[in-house]
Amino acid sequence: MQEDFQHKRLRERLFRRERRSVPAARVFAARALLEWDQLGRAEDVLLCVSELATNALLHGVPPGRGFRMRVGLTLDGCLTVEAHDSGGGQPHIPQLSDGDEAGAEAAARCESGRGLLLVRALADEWGVRDRCPGKVVWCVFDPPEPVRTPGPAGACGPAGAPGAVVPLRYVLPDPPGSGRRTPPVRHR
Repeated sequence: MQEDFQHKRLRERLFRRERRSVPAARVFAARALLEWDQLGRAEDVLLCVSELATNALLHGVPPGRGFRMRVGLTLDGCLTVEAHDSGGGQPHIPQLSDGDEAGAEAAARCESGRGLLLVRALADEWGVRDRCPGKVVWCVFDPPEPVRTPGPAGACGPAGAPGAVVPLRYVLPDPPGSGRRTPPVRHR
């Protein structure tokens, strides 16, 4: 269960109730992942950060308040993401029974309601817990399996072995208005 995790690294930040907080939360999490050298599941983690931040803004943060985003690395190598908000209600994923074509079509036409479906699909575990006031929506990512690539003699070795280059597909954006463009990053 999420509350049992012991973090060896933890970052948290408060965000205002405004649209630009979602990309800011993503950059906040990306910087932590980069600093901790935890890039194996960065794309999944960052998409879930975006979804949880968006849900906090749209459904959980009352006017005049903000939300807290927390990103952590546990002692056993799991990444945790938490969105703390002070709003009421409990998030849920719509349940469709197999063969419910009318319900599936209605869900496909909806302009919202898919965020937690993505979180459920990408994260290894997710949930909600109460806080006073509000709630915490969280998700957990198990450590990635080691990437194995052919070395110079055709032998397989872990990423970082001679001949192994694992590209990082997420490029950390520069701060808005800086005018700089971040070059592609490669993890060796």
